[in-house]
Amino acid sequence: MDLLDRLLEHDAWTTRQLLEICATLPADQLDHEFDIGHRTLRTTLHHIINNMEIWSLLMAGEPIERQTAQSISGMLRRLTVAETRLQKIARKVKAENGWDEVWIDHLDDPPREKTFGTALAHVITHSMHHRAQVLYMLRLSGVEPLPEGDVFSWESHLK
Repeated sequence: MDLLDRLLEHDAWTTRQLLEICATLPADQLDHEFDIGHRTLRTTLHHIINNMEIWSLLMAGEPIERQTAQSISGMLRRLTVAETRLQKIARKVKAENGWDEVWIDHLDDPPREKTFGTALAHVITHSMHHRAQVLYMLRLSGVEPLPEGDVFSWESHLK
């Protein structure tokens, strides 16, 4: 397995772990406001997945269909779709060595050219940043145990 596959699979696996933990929480805990980021567990998880969806749709040249499902089960389904789309795009970019090839981000005003390599890196690092916020909110909520969320934990899970 190459580095890109490791990063993408770890990214989705770790987000899925947090969603599964949050599936055990009552709605009031998912919607409790914190003084960080997108303020709630539910909104932050939705933001992570929405980012994966939008960027993968943009890179695929597909119409943007904003998903609003914010139930944990709905977000798990959305994650699976976005993860699959991102992996397909990444494998195509890798196979064609198209890291520096450009696509047009028509959501920017004015629209801008972006490279596939940088966009894929953005999605992965963006998710990591917000997962750290989710972990912080879960800690403040007294939820235990919590995953490390690191690549070694992901790799151990494969064995």
